Amino acid sequence: MTELRLQLIDTARRMAGAGLNRGTAGNVSVRASDGDGGGEGFLITPTGMAYDALASEDVVFMRLDGSTEGRRKPSSEWRFHRDLYLDRADAGAIVHAHSPFATSLACLRREIPPFHYMIARFGGDNLRCAAYATFGTQALSDAVLQAIAGRRACLLANHGMLVFGDDLGQTFDLAVELETLCEQYWRACQLGEPVLLDAAEMREVLARFGSYGQLA
Repeated sequence: MTELRLQLIDTARRMAGAGLNRGTAGNVSVRASDGDGGGEGFLITPTGMAYDALASEDVVFMRLDGSTEGRRKPSSEWRFHRDLYLDRADAGAIVHAHSPFATSLACLRREIPPFHYMIARFGGDNLRCAAYATFGTQALSDAVLQAIAGRRACLLANHGMLVFGDDLGQTFDLAVELETLCEQYWRACQLGEPVLLDAAEMREVLARFGSYGQLA
């Protein structure tokens, strides 16, 4: 798992440069197997460590039963990572960030409506905001699962964003796309009420995204 650990660290470090995170906020994980017959689980960034200081050995392996391997404690948000991997077979990697525009909208507890067709990139015609719960709690994880149902992302009330994808590369790209959409929506709202795409158009866009990026 050494290569996957290094990919995880690289993804975490890229978050600051992309404007997704500052300091030790946020966390990243990727689905993995311990390779020793211990079952499936995931690698996750440790709690309270600057990403620039991370070494491969600092990354925590967590099984889906909640047990861990490694010299560090996992991120305090490990519960919603574990529960998403258990609930969603399509989750290969997860990024949680406190990016400025997503967090601003989350503090207003707003969902993001279909003001732009790229909302469909995340699996539906809106992006929901999960109900508020204290960070690191099972209550927050439960709220996340409800808000992200049928989607690949959601906001977390008074907290930030959460995104998952097939792998670390796609998940990072989706996180950048979500923050971009949040900024666009925020800016549009400064000028007035954005004109929303109707349900029929969003169904058409969703259908087109079903084959987006595939070979002919």
